[in-house]
Amino acid sequence: MNTSTQLHSAPSLTGRAGGESFGFPQKRHGVPVKRYVQTMDLKDDPALIAEYRRRHSREESWQEIRDGIREVGILEMELYILGTRLVMIVDTPIDFDWPTAMARLATLPRQQEWEDYMAMFQKCAEGATSNEKWQMMDRMFYLYD
Repeated sequence: MNTSTQLHSAPSLTGRAGGESFGFPQKRHGVPVKRYVQTMDLKDDPALIAEYRRRHSREESWQEIRDGIREVGILEMELYILGTRLVMIVDTPIDFDWPTAMARLATLPRQQEWEDYMAMFQKCAEGATSNEKWQMMDRMFYLYD
């Protein structure tokens, strides 16, 4: 498989495309961006994890949630999983204010309903907001250029 095809092959919801390692193409936003990286753990139950993945598919995730994420100024949001560990990568405009945006996101239609709907899979307190569930990660290395 050539690199171009490899970068654009869509992974399945259950693993890597064709069993190969792959990269993920990134959107170009046309503005300077900054990135936030957060983590959270899921409950250690393969059936629950499979259902969590299904509920985050294009077909099952709620359009109101995706719209609300964009409405608060988030340019891109991606979730990655390894075992029970989730990593969320969020790209925003350089002047994005995280606390303000998260406070606003929590008030948008169906947001808390979605958080409650997802909580059964997550190691989190009952009624927790997205901002309370996800822990911000520190960047400890980059290529320094």
